[in-house]
Amino acid sequence: MAPHERLEDTLRRLKEERDEADRRYNDALTALDRAVMRVPNLPQPPPPYDEHQITPLNESWNVSARSSAGGVKARVAALVWRVVAPAFDKQTAFNSRIVDHLNRNVAAHREAERAISATIALARDQLSALIAFQAHLIQYLQQVTAYVDTKDRAAGGQALIVNAAVNGVADELAKRWESMVAREQRFDAKVSALTASHDELRMLVSVSQQASLAIKRELERTAAGARESAGSGERGASGAPTFRSGVPEAAQPADRAPVMPALDAYKYVGFEDQFRGSQAEIRARLESYLPYFEGASDVLDAGCGRGEFLDLLKSRGVVARGLDLNHEMVEVCRARGLDVIETDVVSYVEGLPDGALGGLFAAQVVEHLKPAYLLRFLELAHHKLRPGSPIVLETLNPACWIAFFESFIRDITHVWPLHPETLRHFVIASGFSAARIEFRSPVPPHRLERIDAGSITLIEPLVDTFNANVDKLNARMFTFMDYAIVGRK
Repeated sequence: MAPHERLEDTLRRLKEERDEADRRYNDALTALDRAVMRVPNLPQPPPPYDEHQITPLNESWNVSARSSAGGVKARVAALVWRVVAPAFDKQTAFNSRIVDHLNRNVAAHREAERAISATIALARDQLSALIAFQAHLIQYLQQVTAYVDTKDRAAGGQALIVNAAVNGVADELAKRWESMVAREQRFDAKVSALTASHDELRMLVSVSQQASLAIKRELERTAAGARESAGSGERGASGAPTFRSGVPEAAQPADRAPVMPALDAYKYVGFEDQFRGSQAEIRARLESYLPYFEGASDVLDAGCGRGEFLDLLKSRGVVARGLDLNHEMVEVCRARGLDVIETDVVSYVEGLPDGALGGLFAAQVVEHLKPAYLLRFLELAHHKLRPGSPIVLETLNPACWIAFFESFIRDITHVWPLHPETLRHFVIASGFSAARIEFRSPVPPHRLERIDAGSITLIEPLVDTFNANVDKLNARMFTFMDYAIVGRK
């Protein structure tokens, strides 16, 4: 029974199948009846062998016999016999052979006549028996239909009852299934809404935590500043600038208009936590850059963010310092004991002597810089790095549409998308050699499907054009989301 088939449809289908089976059965029975054999006109047994002249021939074949009487007749007969005896002897010999041949074949002719008669009688009997068997077979087959019908009636009635019950259950299950699907859709909608609310709540909690930490640190800093103003004269009467972490106080962020006010910096920390990934995930992604800085020292991590790469360098014994304009990120790094300064990279690097750096690393930074600032940064990097030192600049790949539309435009601090060939050109133009593009973070293997020309009937040039366009879209959408320019001075 087909799924959810109504009882009326089931009965109609079964009747059609039964009528078709009856038609085929009757056709086969008619053909069998027409094929029943009939007794052919068999030949009659041959007549018995004619033996009428056998005895006379056996008695009269010898024509050479002479009379045994005496007297004149005997002597005359003997004289005549001597004259005709040779001819009669030949005739007697011929007659002897003829009679002997006939006597030898009498028995054979008798057996042949009896065998032929018996064979004809046996063939007639066997054909009659075969015809009788065929007639009985047809009668049996004619009775099968009625016999099967009587058996099917009880089973058919039970089957109809079962079919009706099954159809009822199937209809009920279908109704319940539709109800469950509707409930599941409503449940999914509620779960989606709940998930969205949960994400919003989690984001608000994260922002609240960051804001609380920022307020706490600002309050502590305000209190410390008040104590210093009340009892300390660190700035001295001469007015000479003091230093913090090796950077002149005059070069601190207050004089340089950072990207966002310090009191709002915690918002971007929450943004990084939610959209860029956890610190463990970022450390795992950046770990592959460590071989480029093996054995280096005085490495500068520009735009160090939460300090993931500084952690990796520290674990390898590489001396490094981080820079970042985000006040809260700087505080997060310092809380873990990392050497991080709150300043912009151009202002910091300008104050370094040439050859002071043994390596420069910037992950997801250059897209935050305006073109003129980026070119100045690359020029300074070439002067401040020691010969042979590595420079690694990782950024989003705008040639990948997924990276551009999913990541680049989501971050409000992104300024300028940099094509891989563009950034490589300006790195080389700034004096670096052996700069190459290293693509990273491939998009998961989702692709637009091409058309199989063998499975549909389309004009072949149309299929080729469509597939070529699909390949172009795949190349622009499903490629690498990030890339890095790796070079050396």
